[in-house]
Amino acid sequence: MRIRILGSGAGGGFPQWNCNCANCRAVRAGEAGFSARTQSSLAVSADGANWVLLNASPDLREQIAAAPQLAPAEGDPVRASPIKAVALTNGDVDHVAGLLNLREAQPFSVYAAGRVLSALAANPIFTILQPQLVPRMELPMDEAVPLHGAGVDLGLSIRAFPVPGKIALYLEDKSAPNFGTSAGDTLGLQIIEAKTGASFFYIPGCAKVDDALAARLRGAALVFFDGTLFHENEMIEQGLMGKTGSRMGHVNMSGADGSMAAFASLGVARKIYVHINNSNPVLNANSPEHAIARDAGWEIGADGMEVTL
Repeated sequence: MRIRILGSGAGGGFPQWNCNCANCRAVRAGEAGFSARTQSSLAVSADGANWVLLNASPDLREQIAAAPQLAPAEGDPVRASPIKAVALTNGDVDHVAGLLNLREAQPFSVYAAGRVLSALAANPIFTILQPQLVPRMELPMDEAVPLHGAGVDLGLSIRAFPVPGKIALYLEDKSAPNFGTSAGDTLGLQIIEAKTGASFFYIPGCAKVDDALAARLRGAALVFFDGTLFHENEMIEQGLMGKTGSRMGHVNMSGADGSMAAFASLGVARKIYVHINNSNPVLNANSPEHAIARDAGWEIGADGMEVTL
């Protein structure tokens, strides 16, 4: 199974278009230890020829252009793509807007939770993806579903499961508890290769590593996990936004309640942070925070990183 990180950044990428924080200034200036990042997405293939995307970021056209394996092959028809399916972890703008890049009457399947599919159906702009070409498939919870698209069996199955999180910002109900969030608004995905049984987990958004999630991930071969923030209050401390990580639905890396501590005893063979916000000090490869994460056994995901499982 081949996995490529298409985008390792959080919403807005790195640098963000209107951000003048220290990290964004440094990456624009080309300082050592910093690299630009597009918004969060993965591509996965069992055979190297047919691919599923995990989330469709607003930067998808750029990400496809940077990945030769996602281009039409030389002998393909005049309209063709190796992208056969897209699976969504939630309805966030930085995870669904890229679907609009795939609008040139090309068949593929979309897999998502029911509420995310309802959000897409409620917005007429997504009708540009013609339903006869782009079927929308609701993911059942905790059930392995074989992935198909454009008449192709991808040789992969997907198991979706709810993780602690928050409903997409544009769907929030300010008058409801937890802004109207329901179980399944934020998903983790397990991708399983049919031939070998090898699997990995993709969880780019998660508010807490609770007991159920810890039990599920224990002993996993590979986990891509939410690396949005290093500190719970870093957005506030840097003057970027008056919200904590918890308010945004993202667990911080550091501290007793952070993901590094939560994963320490789980025996996960390989741990890679993705969905890394522009405020996060780990984006500086020469920072103490970057070293702390690496010393805890974590890799800092980067655009174009490839993993074979």
